[in-house]
Amino acid sequence: MLRKLKGKMKDKSKETALPGTGEPAGAADGCLQKTPVSPPRLVFHTQLAHGSATARVENFFSVQELYTKIADVFAIAPSEILFCTLNTPKIDMKHLLGGHIGLEDFIFAHVKGIKKEVTVCKSEDSLGLAITDNGAGYAFITRIKEGSLIDSVKTICVGDHIESINGENIVGWRHFAVAQKLKQLKKEETFTMGLIEPKKAFEAEPRSKPGKSLTIGIGTRKSTFRLRSTGPAFMEELPSASQVKAIEKVDDLLEMYLGIRDSELATAIFEAGKDKHNTEEFSVALGKTFGDFEFPQELVFEVWGAIGDAKRGCRYVDDPSLGK
Repeated sequence: MLRKLKGKMKDKSKETALPGTGEPAGAADGCLQKTPVSPPRLVFHTQLAHGSATARVENFFSVQELYTKIADVFAIAPSEILFCTLNTPKIDMKHLLGGHIGLEDFIFAHVKGIKKEVTVCKSEDSLGLAITDNGAGYAFITRIKEGSLIDSVKTICVGDHIESINGENIVGWRHFAVAQKLKQLKKEETFTMGLIEPKKAFEAEPRSKPGKSLTIGIGTRKSTFRLRSTGPAFMEELPSASQVKAIEKVDDLLEMYLGIRDSELATAIFEAGKDKHNTEEFSVALGKTFGDFEFPQELVFEVWGAIGDAKRGCRYVDDPSLGK
């Protein structure tokens, strides 16, 4: 009888925790302490875009740390990575990794390929290209306007990293500084760009139109992993449709006025203005946070308009009668 009683006591000590409570069954009387719940472990699958085995990366909190993790699993130097795309190995700038990664996104790393040097005569005021950077010192071309001067130079492609201009190494420059350098070139001036194109797989790729993307492992996502150039990464809810539209509009305006595309910058600008009451407050906030950019006043006014449209869009969602 005593042996059976000891067995029951031992079994009771092994009772499992109730789902989601962190405390053993029968511990509702508060005699036992709650077991702390660990934060979710975020693991992402990755490949080299030109072809490789699939690997997993985790425990990164910035773009630089992500590049280091990817480089480690594929035994390459972090400096070999030009940029990453999400859910497609193609050079598709609509899927460029910016400041957000969906929890089910598949990461493809594009590494350095062929070096080339191109000489161009700036016969028009506008070159017709948009530039961004990877957050780790490499500026590259995200868009070439159809029919533009650069479009006529067939050796220049979307995805090319701009390594130098007229022999001056610009590795480490932000995208706006590179765009400004090209903008300051005089009309009819001949200049040279040193470029590095992403390494490609054996199949032929389109020059500037990526075509259909290969979609891998995309599900319904309500949260996203936000990477930041400064400060820790964090989880956040996906923006509303009106906010997404406003951020895309801000990105388009950055290209129009500054010759750059940067979804992370566009998001940060939107966030800087969403709680402001007028353009003066918004302009002051931009000056404090983004003083290096020297945004033209026309850009500030147009961005403020896009933010206002997003605010009205959110109100319509909350109260459909406002849209009637």
